[in-house]
Amino acid sequence: SSRDEACILVIAGKNIYVVDTGAGSANNVNQWAIPANRIKAVLLTHLHSDHIADLPNFHMQTWINNRPSQLDVYGPEGLESVVQGFEDAYSLDYAFRNAHHGDAIAPLAVAGMKAHTIDLNNPVIIESDDLSIQAFEVEHHPVKPALGYRFDYKGRSIVISGDTSASQNLTDHSRNADVLFHEAQANHILKPLREFMLKNNRTNQAKILDDITTYHTTPVEAAAIAKEANVKHLVFYHLTPSPRNDIMANIFTRGVSDVFAEWTLSDDGTMVVLPVGSEEIQISNLN
Repeated sequence: SSRDEACILVIAGKNIYVVDTGAGSANNVNQWAIPANRIKAVLLTHLHSDHIADLPNFHMQTWINNRPSQLDVYGPEGLESVVQGFEDAYSLDYAFRNAHHGDAIAPLAVAGMKAHTIDLNNPVIIESDDLSIQAFEVEHHPVKPALGYRFDYKGRSIVISGDTSASQNLTDHSRNADVLFHEAQANHILKPLREFMLKNNRTNQAKILDDITTYHTTPVEAAAIAKEANVKHLVFYHLTPSPRNDIMANIFTRGVSDVFAEWTLSDDGTMVVLPVGSEEIQISNLN
């Protein structure tokens, strides 16, 4: 499989927004030569480790590429603790790199991150003449709140689910979007894996597989959400278990096309382009 943990880059004009920073994502961004100095902010959907692990690496990449101020990080309640923890852990690193490279490369004046805890009573977190980014709550119990995001830019729109079970609030916020990026978990594949774990006395692993069935969305459920919300295209991302070959991918998405026809199973590097002034949706891969 060539899928690292959760991360989506949204490019709106000259600015780039990073939604979640799972392990491996910062390296991918570096490998694809994404201009780090255009990263405007990081938006976290929730505070599970597989969504925040590379936050320090995004800080580093933007810092040494002429970021004009501290890295803005948006997310749910608890964000301040996460950001402060990373700041404490990396404080010596900041000092060492400044001592080695100097202010021209690693200026201490803009080292670090600035946490912005999202108030769902005021869900529009970024708004300009052309761009609106709105947060909304999704269902990922016991993680609360967990967030999704909607981006509207010059008449085009995308929605990112974050981790969630089937959510009416997500459906409502996805109405008529061009593209819905929705997480997907194939419980029909996890079930025999769980049975195998139990037969081999791997009870802890079996319990985890049992626990996670209740707070993710199956591919068919996500397809039904896309249909109800009248989105134009559905992109499955953050896949559990990650398909390792075409046969597994076909099993993973079994039944989806019976519900919703326009969908893509993402891989690392999947790129979706929405040309302004058009209804076209262009899908390719950076790899």
